[in-house]
Amino acid sequence: MTISFKNKLIEYAHTLNNIQIDSPFENYPNYQVIRHKTNAKWLGLIMSVEKNKLGLNSKDMVEIINVKSDPELISIIKNTSGILPAYHMNKNHWCTIMLDGSVPFEQIVSLLNHSYDLTI
Repeated sequence: MTISFKNKLIEYAHTLNNIQIDSPFENYPNYQVIRHKTNAKWLGLIMSVEKNKLGLNSKDMVEIINVKSDPELISIIKNTSGILPAYHMNKNHWCTIMLDGSVPFEQIVSLLNHSYDLTI
C-alpha cells in the first residue's frame, strides 16, 4: 500500500519545529490545520473538496492544501498544473495545491516550508 500525499505531508509537517496539527472545524472533521504552536498562525490547511469548487470541470473529490506564499511567487506558480488560486482564502497571499500527484511532493514540501517561514 502506498502512502497518500496527504499522509506524507502530515508526516513531514510533524518534523517541523513547534508545529501542531489539529481539526478545528466541527462540521469538517477531516480538514486539518497545520499551525505554529507559538503564535497559532496557520501555514497550511488540508481539505478534501469537489474539483468543480476549484474551477475544474469535475465533481470528483480531491485532497488539497492551502499554503501561504508571497504575491510575486503566487503570480508565477498559479498557472502551474496542480497549483490554483486559493480555495476560500486570500488569493493574493495563499495558493491551493492539489495532492493528487500532479505536483511533485518535493515541490509541495518546498511551498510548505516557504509558508512556514512566512508565518513564523
